Amino acid sequence: MTDGDISVVLAVDDDADARALLDRALSAAGFAMIFAHDGESALALLAEMTPDLILLDAMMPPPDGFETCRRIKTDPRLQAIPVIFMTGLSDTGHVIEGLHAGGVDYVTKPIMLDELVARIHVHLANARMMRSTQAALDITGRRLLATDAAGSLLWSTPIAAALLGGLDAGTTALISAQIVRMIENHDGAAGSANRVSARLPLGDRQIEITHLGRGLGQDHLFRLAELREGMEAAALQRALGITPRESDVLFWIAQGKSNRDASEIMNISARTVNKHLEQIFIKLGVENRAAAAAIATRIIALTE
Repeated sequence: MTDGDISVVLAVDDDADARALLDRALSAAGFAMIFAHDGESALALLAEMTPDLILLDAMMPPPDGFETCRRIKTDPRLQAIPVIFMTGLSDTGHVIEGLHAGGVDYVTKPIMLDELVARIHVHLANARMMRSTQAALDITGRRLLATDAAGSLLWSTPIAAALLGGLDAGTTALISAQIVRMIENHDGAAGSANRVSARLPLGDRQIEITHLGRGLGQDHLFRLAELREGMEAAALQRALGITPRESDVLFWIAQGKSNRDASEIMNISARTVNKHLEQIFIKLGVENRAAAAAIATRIIALTE
């Protein structure tokens, strides 16, 4: 991204007059402008730099704006960059195609420049908020990812990406298929708020997938957990100086389980789980389960 408060905007348009108009208006609004005259030159630029936002003409010689956007969104480095389509088309089908291709908004030509500047500011603010949220999630060490309604990956925390990247193609396909089934079941149940988990056995370990629900848009949030029988709890016991039972409780809390869920898994009462948690908080010097879970998650990540 850019240094300071200046945002870099890449504008892609095959019309030289349109590029000149955008340069005058958006440079005056305080943006650093970079231009490309077609999709291929835009993709070549994006291989060398990362703008804060992309303005993309929909109708260009092949690859058109829709195909260019689809290619942009296949690159994990570029997926989070907001793309605003510029089009002279008012047909709803083209608007939908742009959004399905990965665009966040569109403006119609002739462009109302004041409106465009306002939309750019809104989407830059949203992108900054998303980056801050993802950074906070990264710090916790959680394996989180988001997909669209079709199950295609939108973003993931680095530790989730590392887990997925270490799996073979067959296992990745199984995870993708399970995610799609969870989305279909969730939507079929009229947006049930209940978290649903599924486990895929992989030799001496399991991958647990938990559907955490939907975000503000059409995205679905998932948590991944890699479970190896006894390994994580033992690592927690060694690293934190807690008892074997406390390490078991802390492990399941770090997996996002409630006291009731942990009690059922461990075949003890929820009250006993709570008592163990009280001792864990004291020994770790924390005040709540979120802080304890964050510590445990970082330790577990080092065991993998």
